[in-house]
Order: sequence, then structure tokens, then C-alpha cells
Amino acid sequence: MEGPTQPMTVDMTQVLDGQAPASVERAARTLADGQLLGLPTETVYGLAARADQDAAVARIFAAKGRPSDHPLIVHVLDEQGARHFAQDLPPVAHRLIEAFWPGPLTLIVQRRPDVAAAAAGGQSTVGLRSPSHPVARALMAACRDLGVEGLAAPSANRFGRVSPTTAAHVAEEFGPALLVLDGGPCEVGIESSIVDCSRGHPVLLRPGVLTPAQLEAAAGEPLRAPDRSAPKASGTLAAHYAPRATVRLLDSEALQQALAGPLPAGLAVYSRHAGLAGLDGVMHRPMPDQAKAVARELFAVLRQLDAAGAAQIWVEAPPADAAWDGIRDRLSRAAAAFATPEFDDLENS
Repeated sequence: MEGPTQPMTVDMTQVLDGQAPASVERAARTLADGQLLGLPTETVYGLAARADQDAAVARIFAAKGRPSDHPLIVHVLDEQGARHFAQDLPPVAHRLIEAFWPGPLTLIVQRRPDVAAAAAGGQSTVGLRSPSHPVARALMAACRDLGVEGLAAPSANRFGRVSPTTAAHVAEEFGPALLVLDGGPCEVGIESSIVDCSRGHPVLLRPGVLTPAQLEAAAGEPLRAPDRSAPKASGTLAAHYAPRATVRLLDSEALQQALAGPLPAGLAVYSRHAGLAGLDGVMHRPMPDQAKAVARELFAVLRQLDAAGAAQIWVEAPPADAAWDGIRDRLSRAAAAFATPEFDDLENS
């Protein structure tokens, strides 16, 4: 069987056209009033609230079912917005900003103690990002005009689950009660790289589409690996990004061997090379050969296979090349969700 069934019908009554200036203005007023909004970015859609108002940020944690000590990324328009939240932007952070903002890079820096405590999960640091999506930038410019310099915006999904890359995904998660600004499908498709710049040397906390070589070239020094003293950061829990179906991550040889044996009911396969001709009842989605193309569609594929009723999703492991690091990270955490007691604890938080 090739491909999933059609996605479920979604109530889109609260979805606004992000290309319409009136929609952007309405969305900005919603945020300035302390309410939540589904926000398009080039990485994934975010569940946004004004970052300088703790009561507004608390609505994000409640809507997602997310522990309040798990920090959120604050989205800003530019370096001016970053300085509203940062106590300091060290030279390495400034070099990375010059190279990659606006774009899919989050920097963790020391936080001004008088702002965004709830968004930072109570930490002395804060994660800052300047998205490149034109609708997001138009919205943040309109928010600045209303006195709002930054938006806390984790992915717009229930905590631990698959991130959304379309407005319809957000509507599926939260229903018509949430206003969503539609910016079309996300161009990048997985969350930003996160680099900690708060402790003297840059540390890569979460991979994304930017490779370590690209980041190191801009930083002017090597990236260090995280240790136990690293600040908490979004999307770095062992289990995350999980669909309802069980995810198994298999290398090419192991996948071929598994497909040769008894197959479970409701099996879906997302792979580059596996031959699936003649395997009745198996839903197959071919995986592109290019990392950027896989990143762009990854979360949408997991959601589609879930909607098609898959009980298990077997995924061919990505190549070892650094361009695939962000994809490998997301898939490893999705698979870990079904083997990690920590995930059950988080889901009940």
C-alpha cells in the first residue's frame, strides 16, 4: 500500500490568512492582550504569548501540558529585541547573530533578571531566536509597535508530541478556541539549532539544519559538547517528538531483515532504500535522499501516518553525515518515547 490515507477534517474557523495585513494586526493585538496565538516560523509552528508577561506565558504551559520549569525560546525581531531580554550578548553570540539571524538558530545567554522569568523556566539564562519567516517578522514588527518586544513560542503541540509544520496541524492540536496565523508549510521543518553562549565557550545543545562546521566557522572557535552544568533547553529531553504510533529506528540492513519476518498489523515504513513491493497492508512513505527535504517533511509524515491508523512506524536511520544530525536527533527522541520511563512521567506532569 503506497502512502497514508487522507488526513482528518480539521475545523479551520480560527485560522487567519497571514498574508493579510488585517490578520497580522489582529494577531498582534491578541498577543498584546496576553492571549495565545499559533505562530508560523520557518522551522515549526509555535504556540506564542508575549514573553514579558508571566501570566500570558503560564497559558502556554497549561495549554501544552508542559512543566513550568522547562524553558521556552523567546522569539525576537532583531538584536534590539534580543537586548531587551539579554543581560549580555558575548562576542561569540554576536558573531553567530551576524551569521545566522534571522534564521533557525537559538542562542542561550544570561537573562536580564527583571524580565521573562516564566519563559526562562526560572533559570538565569534565556534562549533567543530571530525567525526568518516573513509572516512571523511582520507579526513581530506589529507587536513591537504595541510595546511587545518578544514572543515565547514553543512548538504548537501537546508536550512531547510531534511538532506542527502547517496551520492545520495546530488546529488539530488545539481546536477552534486558538487563533492561528497561517503562513503556509514550514520551509525548514525541524526546530532550530541551540547553542549555549552563556558560559564562556559555545556549546551545541540541540542540532538543527545548521551543521557544526557552519556554526564553528561563524563562531570562530570549536563547539563544545554539553555537560551536566548546561542550562535546560527546549527539545533536549531524551524522549520527545513522538506520534501515537510506536516508532522504531532501524539501519538499512536491520530494516530489510525485519521486513523479511512476520509483520505487525498497522505497519508503516518511512525509508530510502527498502523494497516493499508485494508487502500487503504495509503503508510506505519514500524518504528523500537529501537531508533538507527530509527535515521539511518529517513531522508531517509522522502525523499523516498516525492519521492513517499506523500502529508502528519503522524508520530507516539517516546517514552518518553531519547534515542529517538534526533529523537523527528528532527520530532518536521519537523512538525513545516508547522505551523511556521519563516520557511517561512527563506526560503525567
